[in-house]
Order: sequence, then C-alpha cells, then structure tokens
Amino acid sequence: MQVQPAAFFRTTLPIDLEALARVDDGRYHSVWLPDHMVSFWPDSIWTPEFTDLAEASPSPHRHLDGMAVAAAAAVLTQRVPLATSVVDTVRRHPVMLAQSALTIDHLAKGRFILGLGSGETENVVPYGFDFAAPVSRFEEALQVIRLLWESHGPVDFSGRFYQLRHARLDTEPYDGHFPEIWIGASGPRMLEITGRYADGWWPAGAWTPDHYAEMLGAVRTSAERAGRDPMAITPCFIQVCLIGDDDELAEIVAAPLVRAFLLQVSAKTLADFGFEHPCGDQWRGFQDIDPATMPRERIVDFLDRVDPAAILAVVPHGSPRQVATRIKEFVDAGLRVPKILDYGAMAGRRHAAASAERVRATEDALLELCGQS
Repeated sequence: MQVQPAAFFRTTLPIDLEALARVDDGRYHSVWLPDHMVSFWPDSIWTPEFTDLAEASPSPHRHLDGMAVAAAAAVLTQRVPLATSVVDTVRRHPVMLAQSALTIDHLAKGRFILGLGSGETENVVPYGFDFAAPVSRFEEALQVIRLLWESHGPVDFSGRFYQLRHARLDTEPYDGHFPEIWIGASGPRMLEITGRYADGWWPAGAWTPDHYAEMLGAVRTSAERAGRDPMAITPCFIQVCLIGDDDELAEIVAAPLVRAFLLQVSAKTLADFGFEHPCGDQWRGFQDIDPATMPRERIVDFLDRVDPAAILAVVPHGSPRQVATRIKEFVDAGLRVPKILDYGAMAGRRHAAASAERVRATEDALLELCGQS
C-alpha cells in the first residue's frame, strides 16, 4: 500500500464549504471531519489576553454536528472519501449511527467512512451522558450496527446497553457495500476490538514509531485471531507537529494555546520522555480534560510549569523536511495514511495563516522521502 496523506475539514464556525473543492482533486486519501461538542482548549485562556485567535472567534467551541457536515460534504464532492474522526458511541445510539452512515454513504455514492470511538470526557460528562463502561458500550454498539446492516428483516438483540425487539433497517447499502468502519483506539481492549471489527485504525496517541508499530501489531494479531486479513486494515494517524524554523519555533512553544497541548498528553507518556507533567503524575491526558472547569488561576499555574522542551520532545518539529523525516519513521513502522496537523497554527493568527502552506510542503517532502513524488 502506498502512503497517501489525509486532509482535515474543520466542523467549527465559520465553516468554509467552498474549501471542499480544494481537497477533492485526488491528492488526498480521505477527508477527516471531527465530531465534538467542545474543543480541548480551556475557556479561561481563549481570551485576547492569551491569544489573538480569540479576536477572530469568540469561542473555541463553535462546533457543528460532524455527521451533518459529512452529509453536506457528500453532495459537494465527487471523488474523495469522507471519514468522521471520530463519532463516539456514547452520545449517539448505534441504531441511529447505522441509519445515518447508510444515508451519508448513499449521498456520497459509496465514499463515506464511519469513524468511531468510545468517547471523551469533555464531550460526554458535561451533557449528562452515561460514561460508565465506555469500551464495553462501544463494542456492543458495533455489534448492533453490524447486526442491523447485515440482517434481512426484523432482528432482536439483548445486550447490557442496548435492547432491540423486532427492529429492522431495510435500507440497502450503496452499490452492495456497507460503509467502512474505522476505529480510534490505543488501549489494549480497544486495539483488540479494532482487529475484530475495523477496516481502518487511528491511535488516539502514538508518541514514537515503536509505539505505533506495537499498537498496529496488536490490531493485526487480533484480526488474525478473528480470521480476518490483518493487512486489509488501513493504518492511519493524526500526526501533531510544529512546523517552522528555530526562531519561529521559539515563539510557537511560548504561545499559551500551544503550551496547553500538554493537557492532551498523559503524565505517564511525558514521564517516558523524561519530564514531569504540570498536572501531576495521575493526569490521563485528553481523557481528563473538561475545558469549562479549568479556572484561570489553575491554567496560568499550569502554563508557568510547562517546559517547552517537553513539547518538543513529544511532537515532531522543525522545517517541512525535518518533520517529514520524522513522520517517515512512522511510515516505516506501518503508517499508510497520515494527517499532518500543524499545531503551530494555535500560536496565533499569523502562524495560522501560514499553516496550510507549511503542511502541504511537509506532505510533499514526505511523499518524496517515500519515493512517491
């Protein structure tokens, strides 16, 4: 399988649907659409005091429904596959996910990919959803989706979380093929589930090529045990990076929203790189983020404790060629569909304006390194 980058399409306001034409020309393997209620950035630092991005948008949480945007994208594009990255099975009932995915796939003429995950605190807890046993709930949701897709006529299902009685979904798949299911997973149970069910895989965090290869190996081993072709599962990754020269990087890592990236990194991961986490040794990363409950005093104290070297240790950084060289190591570990995400765009409007061009240059450099230029 050749390496081919993926593109991101923002599902926040202001939304630029005209930009879809720029990713529908064959360059990209797929377009990934996030599905969030809120973003990872704490409200208390989304102010002009900390970032000029707050002058462009009054809130970082102006999210639109990812599935609805995917439906719009389906009728505004012709070639590129569209993937949710990812919809969780806590906020959305699997019966509705099964129907919505078929609907969007018909609109897209077979190009829709249902990207699924088990959920994150910031999108679930504030809204009163039951977040108990999310992995078990996730696996049962997959069973329900597959059952409805693959059954003819009414079905019954009696599970821990979901009950179906004479339920049916008679909508046939587009051109005889159901949408692919891609899964966001990093923990042992989720990786095992991925191998049994998924057509594609993203890790929620892979901080080294060896870590990526280890998780991919677990997915493929699970697939083999289930009698599936392990090489048919597409290995993907959202690679966070910082693109710029040395002077720019010094300015970027000083920016509060970039420093806040470490909120998404667990204490254990940071310790593996030789650093103490500013939130303490029990911090679990993005699983613990609830941006509305992090007061200004706590975040300011956190930012003061951030060691810029810790950010640079966990995130590929430098020129487009330098970042591409690092991502090539993940390719050597099995990655085939990378999405290069320049987090330097969060350093302010000037850096955000340059980000798209830098990402494209990094994609070009990576393809060259892979012998595909």
